[in-house]
Amino acid sequence: MKFQFKHLALGWILLWACLGADPAFTQDRRQILDEIHTVLPFDAIPAIFNPDFVPAEVADVSDNAPMIGVSINGEHHAYSMYLLNGHEIVNDTVGNEPVATTW
Repeated sequence: MKFQFKHLALGWILLWACLGADPAFTQDRRQILDEIHTVLPFDAIPAIFNPDFVPAEVADVSDNAPMIGVSINGEHHAYSMYLLNGHEIVNDTVGNEPVATTW
């Protein structure tokens, strides 16, 4: 803990020194930090619509794979978090209810 805290404190001191050195610089820096920076173009990460499922007994995933599970009206679906890393959203129907699973 002491190691992490020391570096965290040093980081805050450096940030304070940089931002507090010149009021004009501080204002410019705040404007830059407040802007929204777009990295990917619109719709660059495709959603999954109407996914196909296999029974859990035959799914090719490890026992400790991170999953998001949804159970509605006796129907159960599991979504691989590894898959969601690349798509971020699955639009599905579970137990006759529309569901959007996101990561």
